[in-house]
Amino acid sequence: MGTTRIWRLRREVWRLPEEGAVMGILNVTPDSFSDGGAYPTAAAAAARAEAMLAEGADVIDIGGESTRPGAREVSPEEEMRRVLPVIRALRKAGGMRLSIDTRHPEVARAALEAGADIVNDVAGLRAPGMAELCAEYGCGVIVMHMKGEPETMQRAPAYADVAGEVRSFFEERLAALTACGINPDCICWDPGPGFGKTAAHNLRLLAELDALRVADRPIMSAISRKRFLGTLLNSPEKGRSALATVTLSLFAAARGADIHRVHEPGPLREALTLWQRAAQHTPSSP
Repeated sequence: MGTTRIWRLRREVWRLPEEGAVMGILNVTPDSFSDGGAYPTAAAAAARAEAMLAEGADVIDIGGESTRPGAREVSPEEEMRRVLPVIRALRKAGGMRLSIDTRHPEVARAALEAGADIVNDVAGLRAPGMAELCAEYGCGVIVMHMKGEPETMQRAPAYADVAGEVRSFFEERLAALTACGINPDCICWDPGPGFGKTAAHNLRLLAELDALRVADRPIMSAISRKRFLGTLLNSPEKGRSALATVTLSLFAAARGADIHRVHEPGPLREALTLWQRAAQHTPSSP
């Protein structure tokens, strides 16, 4: 807390809140790991988005393909069938920032045409044409590190230096994306906890978040309901609680996270607000 960064999106240059921005997760999938099938219609999804905004979300991230460990790839046609009615309904309602969570360029293009402001790509914009597409639209991009593919990524992931490898990946992506015409101000980094990483790897990345920062771009913490929380608590059920997510999200915020992607925005927004107000009354060191 204390550094305010900007993030250039398709329709605005967003000055991120000093206490941290909150991204609400809206999965319109039948098989996501914690909320699959919860919002089977566009109307139900739109109602959930409105509720998350009321709870304090700054942006809504809409996903039509589960990328949980072991998940199989969904066709772009099926993904578009799921997400486009929701994006159109939310854009028509107005008053919110919208992100499309996809690794498929054809889905990203359709979502941007429908009104999305951000492309959140678990594949780090590595699919042919994805970077050029995002440069064309001038949208915000979230570049995530993933080792392997969702179907196989959790089969004994190993690193010599997980933090060093993730930072090197971001450095390589910065060079590649800017060469394709993406403005560096459009980029946000996501270390990808749970995507080809053990619980120990995830904790190391959280502890060294600020050291992962490349080009002073925002870093996103995306740990909500991840399986490693249940591993740490020896209880899958407790790992899915809002308390578990809020606790480690505050840990991430203290180490440099600018944005937090969560299923339940309300508890985290309250925690971040309280932390900021307490920090404002903390005497400075001599």
